[in-house]
Amino acid sequence: MSSAVRQAVSELCVPVPWGEIRGKVWGPDHGRPVLCLHGWADNCGTFNTLIPLLPKECRYVAVDLAGHGLSSHRPPGVFYSFSAYVADVRRVVDGLRWTNFSVIGHSMGANVAAMFSALYPEMVDALVLLDAYGFLPADPKEVSKVMRQGMDEMIQFEKKSEEKKRVYTYEKAVERLLTANPTLSEQSVRILLERGLVQVEGGFVFSRDLRVNFKNIVRITLEQSLEMQLRIQASVLVILADKAFEAKISESNHQKLFSALLQGYRDRNHTVVTLPGDHHVHLNDPEVVAPLVSDFLHAKVLSQQPPA
Repeated sequence: MSSAVRQAVSELCVPVPWGEIRGKVWGPDHGRPVLCLHGWADNCGTFNTLIPLLPKECRYVAVDLAGHGLSSHRPPGVFYSFSAYVADVRRVVDGLRWTNFSVIGHSMGANVAAMFSALYPEMVDALVLLDAYGFLPADPKEVSKVMRQGMDEMIQFEKKSEEKKRVYTYEKAVERLLTANPTLSEQSVRILLERGLVQVEGGFVFSRDLRVNFKNIVRITLEQSLEMQLRIQASVLVILADKAFEAKISESNHQKLFSALLQGYRDRNHTVVTLPGDHHVHLNDPEVVAPLVSDFLHAKVLSQQPPA
């Protein structure tokens, strides 16, 4: 089964007003549609090891979000934010002519997926959040500081004349990404670099837009997050990794925010599971994650009668 899925991979390209959104497609043309959204600074390669282990009757489209992988960077002067990525998802599904589909998101991609599911609840039947809570609530007291910081970073960046990207040998790029992401296996790093590097004279540069590193200036509070969470009509599966996200956020204030979100899912009979592993467990050890996602898709999507 998995080898058949693995072979049916094609490249996706959806035109957007500033260029294109790229991605990869697995599975049969008329399979049940599943959109896959990667985490911050990653690319759609993050799903390379997981998708071949998932139900073969689905059609999986994994996209490189704007400024990541092989997708176009946003135009000069334009900020990156969750809401902008949500609008990009709307453009992509329009281009695919999808009206009803499931979404699997990792980390930042999970937050984009949850916000999309709240804004367009009629379009999403099932939602899988990989090591994320679906929303990143901001402390209202911090919002002004963060907005100012994001604006200052962008304006400083714009003042530098033609920022030259650092050129690496392939092995140095591997080393750099391993150092930046200690939770990634070397094999996982090499997978992400397939779309994360561009060849230039003298070596490689990272393909992603440097501006994705800047503070996100569009923030929502816990109250807004819980209000959005209420609007999600999809069935939700939250898969947390025990050594990952929560471990990093030991501050009690953040913990309170995330506990409130998790309680929100549980109150609506959604599923929250914690697995042994780290933030990229779906990529490093897909066989741990795949059975949960497969069972969920079978129960919530594949066993249901398609809408007439």
